[in-house]
Amino acid sequence: MTSKQTLTFPRLSFDRRTFLKTAAGTAALTMTGALAAAVAHAQGGLIALVHTQAAGDAGPVDSMIAKLKQLAEEKGLEHRAIYAQDPATYETIFRTLGDAGAAVVVSTFNEVAEPFKAVAPSYPDTKWIQLFGDPFEPAIPNVVTVSYDYYLGCYLSGIFAGRISKTGKIGFIGGISIPPLNADFNALKAGVLSVRPDATVTAAFAGSFQDPAKGQEIATQMFSDGIDYIQTDAAATDFGIIAAANEGPGRYVSALDPAQFKLGPKSLISIVGLDFGVSLYNEATKAVDGDWTGGSHVNTGLGTGVIEFMLSPLFQDEGDPDMVARSKEVWAEIEKAKAGILDGSIEVPFNTTL
Repeated sequence: MTSKQTLTFPRLSFDRRTFLKTAAGTAALTMTGALAAAVAHAQGGLIALVHTQAAGDAGPVDSMIAKLKQLAEEKGLEHRAIYAQDPATYETIFRTLGDAGAAVVVSTFNEVAEPFKAVAPSYPDTKWIQLFGDPFEPAIPNVVTVSYDYYLGCYLSGIFAGRISKTGKIGFIGGISIPPLNADFNALKAGVLSVRPDATVTAAFAGSFQDPAKGQEIATQMFSDGIDYIQTDAAATDFGIIAAANEGPGRYVSALDPAQFKLGPKSLISIVGLDFGVSLYNEATKAVDGDWTGGSHVNTGLGTGVIEFMLSPLFQDEGDPDMVARSKEVWAEIEKAKAGILDGSIEVPFNTTL
């Protein structure tokens, strides 16, 4: 039998160092006891996910938690999902998991790289997986990093946008301007201009992956400026972007995750899907089953089941009939472009400069 507990570390103030150390230490002691008990009752060991963005995003975090649970149930493992709100607690959380004897620790995004480097070598029997991260130099024998060629899906979204947009004005809203997201925007723009050289493609960043209000504000302004297709790249901030699209006809969004389809059946036309849950499941399964190559980097692209550009089936049923027809007409071109990317006849630029 398996069990799950979602743990949350408190948000701490950086300018109150004494309080921070005391609070983090108290939280660590509490979690150490809980995890030690979990390990004691686990048949096959403990697998943990430390996520740095909140659950309830109808996207990456929710998908990872679901797949963590699925894998644990299949393998007879104890599992824990831990929300780490404050970077000041990352090392403490990871050391607590190492001390508790976790078999596998998965964590997310670029911000956990340095804490991994600081902690993982001290726990060589734990396998550490960083999703959405760059290769470590030098490599650490018990760490695997995973990156995603999401920009390739954005290129396909750009071709699609260029063909179906009525105004020729395309938007991109990212969470934070970091190199991978900059590359996503540039690939979207390259895709648009490859089929519609006179189009304009505009980027904006919300400054957060968890700010729906800011996403809605930016998207509303973009739609008011005549943009009629926005590609999102902003996790939970997407809620606001989709809400803005729902406020009027002729506003279309391409988002991140199939769970978002129901949020905009008449406006969310497609997604550049990055299934973090499938990625977690794939990499953690290797670690659990022994098909593990530590000290390595996994690059994940199109055709892997993790990244895909796809139409929303709900929009196909409920969207504007003219736009549904347009999307179907252009789909053969999308499939041809995807095949070209996979066979190397189309080279999509990876440009991280805005």
